[in-house]
Amino acid sequence: MASMTIRNLDDDIKQRLRVQAAKHGHSMEEEARAILRAALTKPASPINLTRAIRARFAPLGGVELDIPPREPMRDPPQFG
Repeated sequence: MASMTIRNLDDDIKQRLRVQAAKHGHSMEEEARAILRAALTKPASPINLTRAIRARFAPLGGVELDIPPREPMRDPPQFG
């Protein structure tokens, strides 16, 4: 198993982790493992590409594009 150290953790977060661990009868380490396990084993929600692109570019504002006029359609080719 791997180990990790978390630096620069806010005192408030550490205190809340300590209280939550005590409520669950766990050590702080075990509570942190449980939180990470729960957060990372949830199935990822499918990404809606259209919404993701719109959310990324919406703050930049819109762009008005000139739509060129369409040319008349040609007659379909005659085979045989």
